[in-house]
Amino acid sequence: MPSVLPDGEPMPEDGALPASALEEAAGRPLAFYLHVPYCATRCGYCDFNTYTATELRGSGGVLASRDNYAAMVTEEIRLARKVLGDDPRQVKTVFVGGGTPTLLAASDLVRMLSAVREEFGLAEDAEITTEANPESVDPAYLAELREGGFNRVSFGMQSARQHVLKVLDRTHTPGRPEACVAEARAAGFQHVNLDLIYGTPGESDDDWRASLAAAVGAGPDHISAYALIVEEGTQLARRIRRGEVPMTDDDVHADRYLIADSVLAEAGFDWYEVSNWSTSQAGRCLHNELYWRGADWWGAGPGAHSHVGGVRWWNVKHPGAYAAALAEGRSPGAGREVLAPEDRRVERVLLELRLREGCELSLLRPAGLAAAGRAFSDGLLEAGPYGEGRAVLTLRGRLLADAVVRDLVD
Repeated sequence: MPSVLPDGEPMPEDGALPASALEEAAGRPLAFYLHVPYCATRCGYCDFNTYTATELRGSGGVLASRDNYAAMVTEEIRLARKVLGDDPRQVKTVFVGGGTPTLLAASDLVRMLSAVREEFGLAEDAEITTEANPESVDPAYLAELREGGFNRVSFGMQSARQHVLKVLDRTHTPGRPEACVAEARAAGFQHVNLDLIYGTPGESDDDWRASLAAAVGAGPDHISAYALIVEEGTQLARRIRRGEVPMTDDDVHADRYLIADSVLAEAGFDWYEVSNWSTSQAGRCLHNELYWRGADWWGAGPGAHSHVGGVRWWNVKHPGAYAAALAEGRSPGAGREVLAPEDRRVERVLLELRLREGCELSLLRPAGLAAAGRAFSDGLLEAGPYGEGRAVLTLRGRLLADAVVRDLVD
C-alpha cells in the first residue's frame, strides 16, 4: 500500500458513491483488501504506508493501536455495507496485507474476516489470504487462522542469504520461511506463497539461485519474484546515495528475471503474471487477478485504496486520522476520482497485458495497434494460446513490459 496518496476530488463524508458505480454491479466480482499498517521495524527498502510503535507514539496513533485495530476495520466494513446498500454480491476474495498483519493476534485477523462474512457473505469458493512475517507466526497461530477461515498464506521470504537480508533490513533468519511453509501445510492451508526480491545491492547470481532453490524446495504452490525498486525517501535510497551500497542496474535485473523464469519453469511453476508463478490454476492468487482484471474491491484501513464501478478512492494515511474519522461517523476516505472511459481502457491495457492471457487487441487505438504490429515483428508479443485477437508478452517482452505497454496505450 503506497505511502503517497494521489490528488483527487473530496470524498463525501458518508462515503456515498455515484449511482453509476453500482450499475451492473452484480456482474462483477467483489473483493476486500484489509490493510494492517503496523510493523515491528521498518525495512530499509519499504515505501508502504506502515508504522512502527515508535513512529506512532505521541502522534495520535493510540486511537488506532494494535489492541483495537480489528474493531476499527470492522467499523469500515460496516460502512461498506451501508455504502453498497442492497448489493447482493458475496465476497470472492479477502486479502489481509500490510505492514505485518501477523503482528495482530490471530483472533483479530479472524474477527475482521468474520465482519466481512457477516456483512456480505463469502462465496463458497472464496480465497482468503493473509500476508505473514516468518518470525511472527508459529504452528498454533497458523492453526487458529485456518480454523477461522483463512485458506491461503503468503510469507515474505525475500532471500535465503543472510547478507542480502541484512541489506534489506529483514530480521528473519534464513530457513525460517521454508519452515513456515511446512507449518502452514500441517495447519491445513491449501495454498502457500513465498515472496522473493531480486536485485538487492550485493546479491550475486549464485545468491539468487540459492534463494530460488530454497523457495522451490520448501514446497509452496506459488512464488512471487519482484525486482527491487529503490524508492526515494527510504533508508536504502539514502545508503545508496552515500555510496555505502551499490545500485543494481537494469541489466542485472533482466538477468535475474531470466534465471527465475528458467528455474521456476523447470520446477513445474508456470508464469501467469509477469512477477508471479504457480504450479496450477488453483494456485494462482485470485485476489490479485481481480485487481488486474478491473474488478470491484473495497480497501479498508489507513491509506487503503478501493475501486467500485470506475470510481477509485483512498483512505487517509495516518492510523490516528483513520480512527478519528470512523469514531466521528465519517468515511475515512481522503479523496477519490471517477475514471473516464478512456482512463478505464488504458488501465485495462496496462494491467491485462501483464497476464498470461494477455489483452484483447480490440482495446487498442490505431496507434496502439500499429505499435502492437511492430512488437509482434520484434518478438515482444505473440498470439498466445487463448484465441485470436489477443496480445501476449513473450519472455523477451516480459523483460521490456513497461516499454511495450507504453507504446500500446497510445
